[in-house]
Amino acid sequence: MSKTIFDAAEIRGRKLANRLVVAPMTRVSAMAAGVPTQEMADYYEAFAAGGFGMIITEGTYTDELFSKANRNQPGVANEAQMSGWKGVVTAVRRHNALIINQLMHGGALSETGEETIAPSAVQPVGLRSTDHSVPPSPFPMPREMQAEDFEHVKNGYVNAALLAYAAGFDGVELHAANGYLFDQFITPHTNLRTDEYGGDERNRLRFLMEVYRAVKAALPASFIVGIRVSESKVNDLTYRWPGGAETARRIFTVLAEIDPDYVHIAAEGGRWERECLYPDGTSSNSIAKSILKSPVIANGGMHDVALAETLLNSNAADLVSIGRAAIASPNWPELVAAGQPVVPFFKELIKPSLTLSHTRRVREQCNESAFC
Repeated sequence: MSKTIFDAAEIRGRKLANRLVVAPMTRVSAMAAGVPTQEMADYYEAFAAGGFGMIITEGTYTDELFSKANRNQPGVANEAQMSGWKGVVTAVRRHNALIINQLMHGGALSETGEETIAPSAVQPVGLRSTDHSVPPSPFPMPREMQAEDFEHVKNGYVNAALLAYAAGFDGVELHAANGYLFDQFITPHTNLRTDEYGGDERNRLRFLMEVYRAVKAALPASFIVGIRVSESKVNDLTYRWPGGAETARRIFTVLAEIDPDYVHIAAEGGRWERECLYPDGTSSNSIAKSILKSPVIANGGMHDVALAETLLNSNAADLVSIGRAAIASPNWPELVAAGQPVVPFFKELIKPSLTLSHTRRVREQCNESAFC
């Protein structure tokens, strides 16, 4: 029997109503101190009420030293932030959806600090751009991480995961994609280390795997811990893994040793075919599925139902994550299931900070406008 996006699914024994996941998206709508707001609770609840089986939050910073990447980014590094997230989780819990907190460390790509850390002192490509109140500027030169930095980052992730658990989340996702800290370790040109954390894929994945094991050891077995990886980066959309499919095989072979609860493969530019498909017809998703026992989440234009279900039925993915289409239509699953039209995504209309009422108003305007 053919699989559909509406079939029930499972991650480490946890049941999902369907195979539809809200992708993590930067929203920069927390308080200045990183505390989630009622506005954010409304925003995430809209996805749960609209029929998504699982929701992954925006990237949440893990410590108060170097991890924060953006202004008004939420954190899960202290009790106040955890308490704010409780309100979000409570709102989502009114509906049949799992909610996962994405834990991230900006590393060299911090938009906020003048002192940053990274695997190596390598100038990031591109410019800082998320703070629209100032002109874009180069990222600062990061400081190469020392032993105490490794320990501080690891402890930050463990503490953040414990706080996420206390807030009621079903799990966390370690953000090892899109150019942020763990991805800076994975990427050869940003990791020039000659110790056990640099060199081949195993060494470059070592820190991510150490943190993963530490988080798993600190939490109950039922608490989901996933990993997100990607080839392209927020500051370098054209980057691809050197060696293509062969590099993907080596990366997923090493990651299989920790048996992650799921692996989420991101397509930062939003096009799966461009960012995940290799010339030989394989894809990062199909390679991951052939090596891992873990569920694999595909991303990048998965609002194209035909594409999403092709991946599900070709054993290239178990679930699919949707971003911009979900922002435009938080009830996208309900609309698609009923055969009703969905609202196209237009960046000019969808602002980062949205209440549920704002989202409804945008939908109403789009339904009445030829522009949408």
